[in-house]
Amino acid sequence: MPSHGMDNGRPPGHQYQNPYIGPGARAHLGDTYNIGLDNPLSRLSYAEDASFNAYSKQHEPTCLPDTRVDLLQKIYDWAEGQDERCVFWLNGLAGTGKSTISRTVARTFNERKRLGASFFFSRGGGDLSHAGRFVTSIAVQLAHNVPAFHQHICKAITEHNDINVQSLRDQWHQLVLRPLSKVERTSTVSVYVLIVDALDECDDDKNFRIIVSLFAEARSLKTVGLRLFLTSRPEIPIRNGFYELPEAEHEELVLHNISLSIVDHDISVFLEHNLKVIREERALDAGWPGKEVIKYLVQSANGLFIWAATACRFIREGKRFAKRRLASILQGSSTSTVGPEEHLNEIYVTVLRKSIYAEYTREEKEEVYSALRLILGSVVTLFSPLSVDSLRTLLGDPTEDVNETLNDLHAILDIPENRTLPLRLHHPSFRDFLLDKSRCGDPNFWVEEKQAHQTLADSCMRLMSTSLKQDICGVGTPGAFVADLERSRVDQCLPAEVQYGCLYWIQHLQKSGIQLYNHDQTHQFLKEHFLHWLEVLSWMGKVSEGMHAITSLESVALASDCSDLYKFVHDMKRFALYSRPAIEQAPLQVYCSALVFAPTRSIVKKQFKEQASRWIRRLPAVEKEWNALLQTLEGHNDTVRAVAFSPDGKLLASGSDDNTVRLWDAGSGTPLQTLKGHSYMVWAVAFSLDGKLLASSSYDNTVRLWDAGLGVLLQTLKGHSGKVMAMAFSPDSKLLASDSDNTIRLWDAGSGVLLQKLKGHCSKVMAVAFSPDSKLLASGSYNAVRFRDAGPGVVLLQTLKGHSYRVWAVAFSPDSKLLASSSDNTIRLWDAGPGAPLQMLKGHSYMVWAIAFSPDGKLLASSSDDNTVRLWDAGSGVLLQTLKGYSSKVLAVAFSPDSKLLASGSDNTIRLWDAGSGVLLQTLKGHSSEVMAVAFSPDNKLLASGSKDSTVRLWDVNSDAPLQMLKRHSFTFGALTFSPNGKLLASSSKYDTVQLWDTSSNTLLQTLKGHSSTVTAIAFSPDNKLLASGSLNNIIRFWDASSGILLQTRQGHNNSSLVRAIAFSSDGKLLAYGSGDNTVWLWDTGSSAILRMLKGYSDTVMAVAFSPDSKLLASGSDNTIRLWDAGSGAPLQTLKGHSYMVWAVAFSPDGQLLASSSGDNIIRLWDTSSGALLQTLEVSTLIKTVIKSLSFSYDSTSLQTNSGSFPILTTFSDSAAIPQLQLPPSILVQNQWVSCHGERILWLPLEHRPSSCALYGSTVAFGNASGKVTIIGFAS
Repeated sequence: MPSHGMDNGRPPGHQYQNPYIGPGARAHLGDTYNIGLDNPLSRLSYAEDASFNAYSKQHEPTCLPDTRVDLLQKIYDWAEGQDERCVFWLNGLAGTGKSTISRTVARTFNERKRLGASFFFSRGGGDLSHAGRFVTSIAVQLAHNVPAFHQHICKAITEHNDINVQSLRDQWHQLVLRPLSKVERTSTVSVYVLIVDALDECDDDKNFRIIVSLFAEARSLKTVGLRLFLTSRPEIPIRNGFYELPEAEHEELVLHNISLSIVDHDISVFLEHNLKVIREERALDAGWPGKEVIKYLVQSANGLFIWAATACRFIREGKRFAKRRLASILQGSSTSTVGPEEHLNEIYVTVLRKSIYAEYTREEKEEVYSALRLILGSVVTLFSPLSVDSLRTLLGDPTEDVNETLNDLHAILDIPENRTLPLRLHHPSFRDFLLDKSRCGDPNFWVEEKQAHQTLADSCMRLMSTSLKQDICGVGTPGAFVADLERSRVDQCLPAEVQYGCLYWIQHLQKSGIQLYNHDQTHQFLKEHFLHWLEVLSWMGKVSEGMHAITSLESVALASDCSDLYKFVHDMKRFALYSRPAIEQAPLQVYCSALVFAPTRSIVKKQFKEQASRWIRRLPAVEKEWNALLQTLEGHNDTVRAVAFSPDGKLLASGSDDNTVRLWDAGSGTPLQTLKGHSYMVWAVAFSLDGKLLASSSYDNTVRLWDAGLGVLLQTLKGHSGKVMAMAFSPDSKLLASDSDNTIRLWDAGSGVLLQKLKGHCSKVMAVAFSPDSKLLASGSYNAVRFRDAGPGVVLLQTLKGHSYRVWAVAFSPDSKLLASSSDNTIRLWDAGPGAPLQMLKGHSYMVWAIAFSPDGKLLASSSDDNTVRLWDAGSGVLLQTLKGYSSKVLAVAFSPDSKLLASGSDNTIRLWDAGSGVLLQTLKGHSSEVMAVAFSPDNKLLASGSKDSTVRLWDVNSDAPLQMLKRHSFTFGALTFSPNGKLLASSSKYDTVQLWDTSSNTLLQTLKGHSSTVTAIAFSPDNKLLASGSLNNIIRFWDASSGILLQTRQGHNNSSLVRAIAFSSDGKLLAYGSGDNTVWLWDTGSSAILRMLKGYSDTVMAVAFSPDSKLLASGSDNTIRLWDAGSGAPLQTLKGHSYMVWAVAFSPDGQLLASSSGDNIIRLWDTSSGALLQTLEVSTLIKTVIKSLSFSYDSTSLQTNSGSFPILTTFSDSAAIPQLQLPPSILVQNQWVSCHGERILWLPLEHRPSSCALYGSTVAFGNASGKVTIIGFAS
């Protein structure tokens, strides 16, 4: 049946050859895909060898004429007829010819311009062995084969930048179904065929169901028809996937059930054709081999085309000994009464024995046997195919050894003439044969699978040890993104065998079953190359796989009882999980951010301290040990309200105010799917106990039921008239309870039918839970918990009272003996039998939103409005841990099934904590709430920080040590000011006071009282003697800075306006302040007399500044800056150009320049004498936060701002053209990154990201929402 292509022309394919042809383009040989880098298709990661006509498949056979006639016609009729079944499943046993049929069908429809795409799975075939690039490969081919589809898929790619990492379902919808649905209808509906071969060779059988279900969705297309032809062995997971589809939606044909006489006829035609080719090539007798021999060979094949194909290849490769090889087959074949598998075993043994020449000595034969076992054992246990050259390099063998060994094995191996192309098995049945001792029979050839894996593991480590190094791709820039580096550069720096070793060495180690030891080869490799390995995985885009590999290695180390190695690997896991967001996007951050922010006692940090970045001269203070936080999952666009683990612990679901439910890989943190459908915030999520269903409830008054594995929406449960706040599955997964509008509703979880509506609560029901023994149903409402019998009738048993406010959460202990409920800042524990109160757990300072028992019953977790999660001993009620770090209320908590992980949800993120380690959270001694302001002292030795936690703190800039916590007022508005000599610190309060602190003794000197409204601005006089403070009600007060005595009080003309800015002149004689009444006021500081009120603005004056000689005053407001004569108050210039409110102004040290910043995030430089605009600094593309502070460097070469230090021109031409610079700042702190001169250099973990910032030179300090203050000094 198969016909082997023997033409000399180059067939079409998908193999890139020397892909880099110039800037912005890659040449694709075969179907001639030329995808420029400006084409959105170039952004898709796809499997180049997936299609039927890929270059690597050019010699694969198709069906011969007069074979498979009826079968092929049946397929063609299905594809081109009116059959409504859009899926055709051809299944058959190994070796029955499925792939040959697929190639034939694909080639036929390709010639008819009806082939949409094809994907040929291959176990051990790299990208072809898993579904990671399945949909993207289909989409790329569709874009080229269906012209009208191209524009729609390009638009989809542009709209979804992260499409490469989305779930299969999301990719299918965004890249295939939706673009196809937008193709306009033509006069005749076009039908295209998708072909998927060998689905059973996809590694993860969980994807079988998903792919089958995706195919069935093609029936929804109206303007374009899509037919899906799929082949596989009849594996149970695939069969189950088809069982879930109605019979009316798919056609099934079992290949091995076709009449044996038909199959024998086709095999006979195949043998006659191929033996004729051999006869003509070798000029053999015209009658060779004869009808009787062919008949005997047909009987020996026993219905397996792979037997016939292997026999023909074996005979042909014998060349002048073709007759002799045929004879050896005839001698080695059993009678037809032996089963098909035995016949296949015989042909494989025959081929292998013929590779051992009779004239070899015994020692030579043993050497060849050993080489065969090594090389074939490696080929059949590789997780992804390698070329002959790559395999040779990996095994460390001389070229001739590998080449000589493979020379006589073309009958079972596809060995390309081009040694750089992958070496593959002709058929996966050879792998099964070689690894099965009972099938192989001959011990000289049998490969012991564990030993083969150990050999490959050792080879991988040996190769990596000699190949890996820091910055292996030579990019040189610590913040370089993976996406910015050409794939060809990565492949050049990381040969295929090195990439293979990095990706699979731990899998081979695990499969080998080897006993690990402290300081063995594995341990030594990790101590030398762990960071290099992580870097390589990032360049490869395989960080997620690396996370799973580390977890596997941790299990092996634990089982091997080697404590030192286990501790090292466990620290590796913590290190990688914590820094994953940085490493995944910028590989070299493994030597920067990952090492910088790891705890001081981290084993990895101490091991690789010499590889840390040298350009960080002053490291930030970090914790001593890893705390309970494992990783932070970012992806939601709004508050996370709900989290839940699947029963097997592999999935994590989260619900958010962004109206979505997201599914995550709980082990690696990889986002899997985004479930859309709710029209309002998602309040709760829950898995059924059998793991099949996921429920979500929403403020849109509905509950939605999803297939937890596929992410498919199954049911939308409607009926509630209000927001659905909570729901729970019964332990048998048959019932779902949901609460809202003073009622609880019970639903049939399978059908979605409403079974019962429970009334009794007098206010909105906020919480509901079944007891694990299915006997009780608890619900929480205003100040009460109700117990119901969960049996038939759902009878109310009792009402538990004690809470003084709304009950937000209820939860049963795993043994059903305890009930926990949360409200009014407390958790109450009840005896679930009689309902008696047992304990009240106090500790939270605000509302407790969520509670959860660990599955082992030992812990109780609670989350609160106080931005913390607390862990309690469920038996004693003792508080064990307080988990901090959130910037807002924590709304959800959930334990993993093994009680080891705790998930919590809050500020757009989900955090995973180690619940079982018992490690206390060791937060730097700092603020407990968001840091609103930070400021350097004039000598830059001290840093002051003010926080929402009502404290001001002083820090030693050189050591990061908090010198003093300055309490006793509530810091809110961010007014922190040092005196010019640095001896005093003034801080303002929302409670109308100003506090003066001695910075040397860290003591409070004075609390300045008198304001009747919040203090909004403060400033010291140049001689340190006066302090001026302004408030919301437009009052200025002058204080003696040493005694704290109030000297003067002055009221502006409008007491409903606030004081926004205050400045003393350099000689200390004048004070100016900008007001909310659109004016600037000038005061004589000696007499406190009001000199004049400067008018002209139409909006609040946000900034004022005096020139160094005190002669000029600059003020900023309604998109303009005004220059005034400070002595007379006369207006001199109005500087226009800004398009938004002016926030800051500053004079250069010589007074010749004035800088201004605005809400348009453009800094402008002006000539103070002429008012001419000299320069604009376009910083809007770099900075998202508004620049609200400005100052010149001492030499006027740069501007210091609250977000960065920006270089400026030092000379200006007389040209009329105004320089518009986009010069990057020397130091810039922006959300996740610190940049230097426009290049990203340091990624900031979530808890270190700035909410306020101060810079001096190359030292940056920032406070953040978690209360931390971070100080980092960079090399000049």
